[in-house]
Amino acid sequence: MANKKVLILHGWGGSDFPHWQSYLAMDLIQNNYTVSFPQLPNIFQPNLSDWLKYLKTEMEHFQPDIVVCHSLANILWFHYLVKYDIKPIEKLMLVSPVSPKCDISEISTFFPYNVPNDLKANKHIIVSSDNDPYISVDELFNLKDILGTSLKIIENGGHLNSESGYGKLKCAYDWIIS
Repeated sequence: MANKKVLILHGWGGSDFPHWQSYLAMDLIQNNYTVSFPQLPNIFQPNLSDWLKYLKTEMEHFQPDIVVCHSLANILWFHYLVKYDIKPIEKLMLVSPVSPKCDISEISTFFPYNVPNDLKANKHIIVSSDNDPYISVDELFNLKDILGTSLKIIENGGHLNSESGYGKLKCAYDWIIS
């Protein structure tokens, strides 16, 4: 399934190597996928309107088949879908979403958020862990039910980032190429 275009969106603070998103980008490129892995504006003091503007431009320019979000990028995607009517993409992977109860001041412009009625993807999945500090397992199951999507829970994975030991996240690559 080569020649698909994959947009990888990082969360608060970015996803520099050795984050699993960096490995994913490299692995996909090596297998003839076209990858856009942009650094969103002001990664340490993100502003929703700036990120939305950037995402709108990137979606129009790159026109991805597949979108992979991590952490705050999931909330960005929700806001994007609520604000814009887009043509459905093939696949959407939402990794380590953030609780609607999050009250971190540096990312406050992203909250509250509405969960969209339609993820605008033909196939979608949430991947998270049972001990993510930014969302509870109950909240994950609630989000899964609201979105009507599947859910993969990784045991003791933390926030599924390099700080919690995730260089490669093999399930992400396997799901994308399947």
